[in-house]
Amino acid sequence: MRLALPHLEPVLMLNVGKEVEKDTAIILDAGLPATPGTADEPRLTALLQATKDIDRRFLANVGRFPVEIVVRYDEIIPFRTRRIRLLHHAATRILNGESPSSRLRDALGTAYNREDFARLLHELFRLYAEEVRSLSHSVRLPGPLIPLREMIARELLDVMLRVAWPLAQEIAARALPSPSSPSSPSAPSSPADD
Repeated sequence: MRLALPHLEPVLMLNVGKEVEKDTAIILDAGLPATPGTADEPRLTALLQATKDIDRRFLANVGRFPVEIVVRYDEIIPFRTRRIRLLHHAATRILNGESPSSRLRDALGTAYNREDFARLLHELFRLYAEEVRSLSHSVRLPGPLIPLREMIARELLDVMLRVAWPLAQEIAARALPSPSSPSSPSAPSSPADD
């Protein structure tokens, strides 16, 4: 891992920017008015294509590093499509909700309770982790690092899945503090409690 990290760290930083750009495009689209009588599918298809365009720009930048990535969309499309649909629906629900306030936090609180918001975030994180796992097969590292690829991919997936639920809970607690105790919100139940 120590050998691979210097090669992967700049790529991982670019990747974070790429994912922020994708999510931003989806959220901005969700804020646009819907055309009455039209289905969401064309918009979601256009967003899927937009994410592929963002991927292409990312791959052009990765060309500067000793890492080659050939995206195998047949493997990642099911996870990405579900993630786009889920994020778009959630953003639409929040942005077009019936909140009496113009504050985003109030709109979020009107659209979701803390537990439901944590579950939404957890599912988005899980889908992203699955997409990353599928993408790991697309990464071509320099010769000496090839044997490490599967180990790195397994470790990364394990870490992502292990932190997904606690991170979702923490974000939900900060975004939607308990009305009775904003500074120390009570922890929502975990999925195992249901």
